[in-house]
Amino acid sequence: MKMIKFGLALFWVTLIAGSAFAQNVGKLRNYLEKNKLESVAGQGFAKKKLTATGARDAGIVLVEAWEKEIKEKYHRSWGLKTFNREGLQMKFDYRVFGEKPADGRCLYISMHGGGNAPEALNTQQWQNQIRLYEPAEGVYVAPRAPWDDWNMWFKPGLDEFFEALIQTAIVEMGVNPDKVYLLGYSAGGDGVWRMAPRMADRWAAASMMAGHPGEASQVNLRHVPFMIWMGENDGAYDRNKLAVAKGNVLDSLQQVEPEGYIHETHIVKGKGHWMDRADTAAIAWMAKYKRNALPKEIVWRQEEVVRPSMYWVGVNPADARPGMTVVAELAGNEVKIVKSDYPKLRVYLNDKMVDMDKPVKVTYQGRTLFEGKVERTMGCLAKTLQERGDRELMFSGYVDVEIK
Repeated sequence: MKMIKFGLALFWVTLIAGSAFAQNVGKLRNYLEKNKLESVAGQGFAKKKLTATGARDAGIVLVEAWEKEIKEKYHRSWGLKTFNREGLQMKFDYRVFGEKPADGRCLYISMHGGGNAPEALNTQQWQNQIRLYEPAEGVYVAPRAPWDDWNMWFKPGLDEFFEALIQTAIVEMGVNPDKVYLLGYSAGGDGVWRMAPRMADRWAAASMMAGHPGEASQVNLRHVPFMIWMGENDGAYDRNKLAVAKGNVLDSLQQVEPEGYIHETHIVKGKGHWMDRADTAAIAWMAKYKRNALPKEIVWRQEEVVRPSMYWVGVNPADARPGMTVVAELAGNEVKIVKSDYPKLRVYLNDKMVDMDKPVKVTYQGRTLFEGKVERTMGCLAKTLQERGDRELMFSGYVDVEIK
């Protein structure tokens, strides 16, 4: 009899709790009919604890609102094939190939050559780029660099243009955010060397064609399959020698992490800066891979333009400097911080990563920094979706820890 009463009590508690969560999701939907996503986190209903089901349902509503806002913000830009930001302009052209798969289209962002040259030359290179590659399926986009300069594909501000391009393609063209690829030729290849690591949590794979690596590091490519294409005789600025050297770096990284740093190095025999389209094989190679948005292991080194987050780790931008590094691992319900050059870290969590109904532990080199349950809230879901602009990098809770 006692067991029956207990079971009934549990049933009613569960029913009431479920009803409360449903009401909160209803409040969220009603609120978003008249208000912007960015203001959700400050609302009282958004601070209440959620169940896993509640977080899932709230996430669906938030993504719907986010897609609507992106459509309102960038629909005209997509139609005009031009993004504008802070006095800068990034034109683009695109072609669509194949039938749209059930899980969404691929997106290829293809950067043209040129550099510190007259505007007409860079524009001509851009017009060539739109015809250079043809995937079997996908939205193939060739942006026109916002600058006419040697470093036109990795200047500060390019990150925001690429974010806008990716987000708009998701909404306008049904692109799958886990099937976004980066490639570029010559000066565009320079950009791949820098932007693939800098925005590593956005790419499913990347391919560098005939570019110069400069001081770019490859450590962030742990989860970004990467191709190097270079003509054997492309000796200007030692591009051919550096391509071999960087391929060796990736070989070494993969020896330490055999399941990561997938890569191929192709030095095309007898070819110079133009490889007679041998590099077109990169398109089908990249398409084999999808992004792992929530990897178990993170290696994050800040590049020349610092970013506030990578995968499921965040930092205070005021603390960030180029070269600062975080190495972290996820094992069950434990986050192990192996290395941190920062005094504080934010660890973002969701139900795809851990069991949030159980305590989560965060350790630093074996020392416990946090142990306890992490609450799911609509506020965190809304804030991370607004900040990251990526439904696969939306988190329902987080832990702030100090590294002493």
